[in-house]
Amino acid sequence: MADTELSSAPHPPANPGYGKRTTPGGHPRTGADFTGLPPREAALASFVDRLPEGSDISVKTLARLTPYGQCAVARALNNLIAAGHLRRGRECVTNPSGSPVWVTRTWWSRTARDDAWWAAFRRGDAVEERRRTTLPRAYVVLAALGRENPAMSLSHADCTALAPLVEEWFAREATDRQVLCALTEGLPRPVHHPAALARRRLVDKLPPAPPPRPRPVRVLECGGCGAPARGGELVRGACRRCRGLAAGPPAALPPDRVRALAAEARAAAARPGEGTSSSPPRAEGPS
Repeated sequence: MADTELSSAPHPPANPGYGKRTTPGGHPRTGADFTGLPPREAALASFVDRLPEGSDISVKTLARLTPYGQCAVARALNNLIAAGHLRRGRECVTNPSGSPVWVTRTWWSRTARDDAWWAAFRRGDAVEERRRTTLPRAYVVLAALGRENPAMSLSHADCTALAPLVEEWFAREATDRQVLCALTEGLPRPVHHPAALARRRLVDKLPPAPPPRPRPVRVLECGGCGAPARGGELVRGACRRCRGLAAGPPAALPPDRVRALAAEARAAAARPGEGTSSSPPRAEGPS
């Protein structure tokens, strides 16, 4: 859809750690984004999509900066939840003192995601998706070598053959710029065989494997009532009760949540008198 200028004023940031958080692996921005949504939802989605990370996208703030009132914004956001572009929830993180705390999250996706994708994201299993018509990232970086340094221009066959080695760099969290610099800086003169030189450098300069990252501890909330949901319970962002079904049995705390609460309790016991709360904060929602 065409860009929708709902407000020219600078958008306020949320408190540190809160606000808009974009999910990984979405497709690149195009002029056809959100065309399948109703006009109000499409306009609001286009507006939110262009906001920087950490922007305040609460109902009150969006209503103040758009032509829509709070009730209209709340309904539109709930429709974006149902369409797979938005989820609200909480995530357990470690604060600067080393203690686990629960913070409110608002996750945004330009690409509409289904319930299975959001369930995998909650578990920390969401993976990057690419459109079939999009060239692989490793191929694109290798094809760009000639623009960085003409001596390292590669053929299509070279890029295809070397792409798996570049993918290994990406698996070790290297950036596109790091790969380009490794393959184009300090070159011998002349470069007789750019593909062979690129292969040798990709092998010899491979960065060390990064330490394993802890799996996130997340809870997604119902877009209607805001209640925490068990894994797989949400359908189009709504819990069983909001879908008119009988509520299931009370959810058991996941092991990661139990460990996080236990760690927080131990930290609190080690600091008598400070007083910490193990209750997760309230999520952002309609006010």
